[in-house]
Amino acid sequence: SLPAKLINGGIAGLIGVTCVFPIDLAKTRLQNQQNGQRMYTSMSDCLIKTIRSEGYFGMYRGAAVNLTLVTPEKAIKLAANDFFRHHLSKDGKKLTLLREMLAGCGAGTCQVIVTTPMEMLKIQLQDAGRIAAQKKLMAAQTQLSSSSAAGSAEPVVETRTTATQITRELLRSKGITGLYKGLGATLLRDVPFSIVYFPLFANLNKLGQKDPNVKAPFYVSFLSGCVAGSTAAVAVNPCDVIKTRLQSLQRGVNEDTYSGILDCTKKIWQNEGPMAFLKGAYCRALVIAPLFGIAQVVYFIGIAEFLLDMLPKHRA
Repeated sequence: SLPAKLINGGIAGLIGVTCVFPIDLAKTRLQNQQNGQRMYTSMSDCLIKTIRSEGYFGMYRGAAVNLTLVTPEKAIKLAANDFFRHHLSKDGKKLTLLREMLAGCGAGTCQVIVTTPMEMLKIQLQDAGRIAAQKKLMAAQTQLSSSSAAGSAEPVVETRTTATQITRELLRSKGITGLYKGLGATLLRDVPFSIVYFPLFANLNKLGQKDPNVKAPFYVSFLSGCVAGSTAAVAVNPCDVIKTRLQSLQRGVNEDTYSGILDCTKKIWQNEGPMAFLKGAYCRALVIAPLFGIAQVVYFIGIAEFLLDMLPKHRA
């Protein structure tokens, strides 16, 4: 039933996000780094420096937004894909690859209703620590280079904002459209992702089915979700870099600003080279693989059946 699908999709999203959020934070910070003051050299370097400067819970900055909105986002995405697959099938026959891709396209289009504001708010909170650390480093370098300023420079204090404060400010200054900044880039990322992901998952999952009428074992669904998710994530990573840059409201020192998708693409290519479009690709693959692996297990097997499979079976 639809309510069961929505509940399973929501629970799957909550479990997945909780597990992989620190890697997602590293991805955002690495993607937002430009050729100015670079703070991190790799995912591990980013996480280590985040823990040192912001504490363990610094790795979960912005998680509350995701945990709040991931339930409707995952529920819409998974349920919409099922809906389109059902209506595109003819008399219960197997879907062609083209129809599977169309179903994924429909699912990706539907989910941006929730995804765009969720991602936009999350990015502000995730990247705030990087910008604050950059400002502190620049202030320290200025103090050391200027002997006259020694002992008189004021320390840079980070003012932490919340998702609620950002939302109120955007609604006050730009209305509801402020929350949908980067909508085009989000569509550019999520629609191709769903077109690649859902058909690939469905076909990989079928390989583990001994009978077409019997569900695949949970480990097959998990591995299928991981492989399909990581493949689709890397394929659309250039669009994710553009989306992340466009949705960032604050910039670090000497970092470019962008007026749109084409302007962003042109400046990244000219100033940072084509490899910049792959920034954070391995982080994104590490985020998406378990996230969608867990999501598919919980969603397609059902949370109740999943838990029963994990528990030892008691025989009378």
